[in-house]
Amino acid sequence: MNSSVRALAVNAALAAISLLTLMPLLWMVSASLMAPGEASRFPPPLWPQAPTLANYRELFASVGIGRQFANSLAMASGATVLSLCFNLAAGYAFAKLEFRGREQLFRTLLGALVIPAQVTMLPLFLMLERMGLVNTLPGVLIPWLASVFGIFLVRQYALTIPDELLEAARMDGASEWRIFVDVVLPLLKPVIVTLALLSFLGAWNDFMWPLIVLSDRDLQTLPVALAALSREHVSDTELMMAGAVVTVVPVLVLFLALQRFYMQGLMMGSVKG
Repeated sequence: MNSSVRALAVNAALAAISLLTLMPLLWMVSASLMAPGEASRFPPPLWPQAPTLANYRELFASVGIGRQFANSLAMASGATVLSLCFNLAAGYAFAKLEFRGREQLFRTLLGALVIPAQVTMLPLFLMLERMGLVNTLPGVLIPWLASVFGIFLVRQYALTIPDELLEAARMDGASEWRIFVDVVLPLLKPVIVTLALLSFLGAWNDFMWPLIVLSDRDLQTLPVALAALSREHVSDTELMMAGAVVTVVPVLVLFLALQRFYMQGLMMGSVKG
């Protein structure tokens, strides 16, 4: 078997695997366009007989999912901005600024990676309760202020910035803040996009923490609203698929649009340890 035939066989196999992987997502979109009860037939149809947007209209008009969509968008956007502010500053400090106990503190932070997030939810909830932030949007955003992984990712990427570049800026009289904003941040563009994408996807898909903190239905996010929808409309498969499409497709499109920067940020961040 020559190389061209082998390459064709490999590409065909990869295409078949990709199609199998995409089939559940494609059927989810197809079922969301079906008439009520059509997706429950056996065998389930692959395509709707008469495509309709009635399920989406009911989802936004009757169920009121638009409010939860706006909540998720606001929470994910806020979490992304806060995560960038704190993680970029901390990661750069651990990479390029000299201060006492820097390496010991960084090793301690890395050790915290082995602690499951669920372990910290109870003490964090009790702290928020004392601060009066339970059932509020700021209370949901607190865990996204900084993350050990985000700090680690930024630090690894910032280590690739030449020290000579920073020293030249200092000799020109630039303050540390101006060096960070005008010199460092432009060089961190790939990792900024990567961290922003990770933070947005994580906050958008977060289910457990908003479920614990938010009790008001008007403040709930899409994943929590979708879980409640599954209990109230357990037999409405088409409506459930429409809700899943509204939840999944926006972040999927965002990821596909930014995947080039995402992969570049991850690869560059792993170059230097």
